[in-house]
Amino acid sequence: MTAKFVTHLWFEHGALEAAEFYTRVFPNSRITAVTHYSEVGREIHGQEPGSVMTVSLELDGRPFMLLNGGPGFRLNPAFSILLECDTQEEIDRYWEALLEGGEGQQCGWLVDRFGVSWQVSGPMDAWLTTLDAAARDRVLAAMFQMTKIDLAALEAAARGKPAPAGQ
Repeated sequence: MTAKFVTHLWFEHGALEAAEFYTRVFPNSRITAVTHYSEVGREIHGQEPGSVMTVSLELDGRPFMLLNGGPGFRLNPAFSILLECDTQEEIDRYWEALLEGGEGQQCGWLVDRFGVSWQVSGPMDAWLTTLDAAARDRVLAAMFQMTKIDLAALEAAARGKPAPAGQ
């Protein structure tokens, strides 16, 4: 049997709302199971019996589990979900959807309204592993000036050209 990796996120509350939101944002996504707390272990978990405990879901076919675990742990940017996009249109669409009620950060990072950190990015690995050192430095310098990733500006930086007008 092969081990199965499942991204598991601890929320104070709102796991079902987050799962419903994410499955609307990403294609080929669905909630696969919802579990509820019972009286068992209430002295440990402190949750109301009948309230949502976990939500299992698939985001574009990848498994996730969201837990309403209470205030014991907090989500933070030390863990993020990297969303590699092929086009600026994809970056724009996911950035706008995930940013709703959240906060944009430097270099394509954002924290959504549920506290989950996302990196909405382009093909950075390709640029950072195949370009010469000067081109890599120009791409990084351009990226460090961005909030939302701008592929045209990064491509221009890789070529050593000024960013396209309006960027």
